Amino acid sequence: MKPENPTIEICPGITRRTVAHGKTMYQMMATLEAGSTMSPHSHPQEQIVHILEGKMRHIVDGVPHELSTGNSFYLSSNVPHGVETIEETRVVDTFSPPREEYLAIDEANRASQ
Repeated sequence: MKPENPTIEICPGITRRTVAHGKTMYQMMATLEAGSTMSPHSHPQEQIVHILEGKMRHIVDGVPHELSTGNSFYLSSNVPHGVETIEETRVVDTFSPPREEYLAIDEANRASQ
């Protein structure tokens, strides 16, 4: 993880930090406080969520999936999904293609410091 990559709040109780990215992939580390939620949303990127530690409920197209340490979950492009965090959780999210909007936020944050 590059130290110059800032920690960015995605929504209350959920932060992300870019780990690495290339032309076709983007990876971030996210920390989710117990009880935090992320509203249903979708994006054109495919996504793989890997739970490093903790427990969360991933609600995919309205169907809840409970994930805990060591579990991974694949999301196709444009599938609505949201999160309910059961206990403090850390995840690695990998996206393809890259989350250009996240990279732009990182760059803007570095430029303002």
